[in-house]
Amino acid sequence: MDYKAVKSYDDYIMIEEVKNFKLRHIFECGQIFRFWEIEENNFIVIAFGKLIEVKEEGNNVIIYNTTWEDFNNIWLRYFDLGRDYSIIKEDLSKDTLLKQSIEFGYGVRVLNQDPFEMLLSFIISARNNIPSIKKTVNKISTKWGKEINYKGTIYYAFPSIDEIKDASLEDIQETGASFRSKYIVDTIKNVYNASINEVDNPGINEECPYGKYDLNYIRNLSDDECHDALQEFKGVGSKVADCIMLFSMEKTSAFPVDVWVKRAMIHFYGAEDSSLNKIRIFARNKFGKLSGFAQQYLFYYARENKISVD
Repeated sequence: MDYKAVKSYDDYIMIEEVKNFKLRHIFECGQIFRFWEIEENNFIVIAFGKLIEVKEEGNNVIIYNTTWEDFNNIWLRYFDLGRDYSIIKEDLSKDTLLKQSIEFGYGVRVLNQDPFEMLLSFIISARNNIPSIKKTVNKISTKWGKEINYKGTIYYAFPSIDEIKDASLEDIQETGASFRSKYIVDTIKNVYNASINEVDNPGINEECPYGKYDLNYIRNLSDDECHDALQEFKGVGSKVADCIMLFSMEKTSAFPVDVWVKRAMIHFYGAEDSSLNKIRIFARNKFGKLSGFAQQYLFYYARENKISVD
């Protein structure tokens, strides 16, 4: 466990003596799009329909605008606080090349986010940059999500499938999703149809031909089966599937390869400058079940240091 204690006060939760945790490292490694830095080491985060203000003070982390119940039901798992990252870092640091990235991004943690939000967000991410992704995701939230008033500022939660199920192609195009709009509309339709019979008929069955789009069913598949199943959604390729798996389905063998990770793998390992899938396979063979953690350390190091490959 990466903290000493959690204490509840009148208007905040305090996590005491947290290790392997730094908000900037967590939020700047490509896994989350709905956060705002309001002061140094002080952020607004929206997830699972809730808004929190989270702040670092020395070795303590303070979470405002939450309850003890929500902390235990949402935020404890969201920040992956039940996992001992010291063990992960010790294991991965046996690789002397990776050790440099781990020490640089010592506070990185893999967030456990909502699968539907990650599915749409990473479809939007295809051939896109992070500022544009954030802009589109926020427009979707503003148009269909629940309004949240915090300290006089209005924010919006990412919409549930029920809130966005009637969105048209034109509606989605207006958010700036561009060519991805048709993929998003198709995905919303398939996820909604799967959700109708999800409780009584989980997964694939005759009563629910859309069962292959049931995110709970997909989440419970093996890592490789999950990777294949996610690619049934239009607009989801190998890299996007890996992102969804890693950031919302606890599939830690996933290794998303974008331009920064590709550069890092070439820079550190001399990985062949070829297809992203070959680099993915190389990394998964090398790091195994810890591939996702290795990916996050490499991404953060490469992006922050603007690694280039001659």
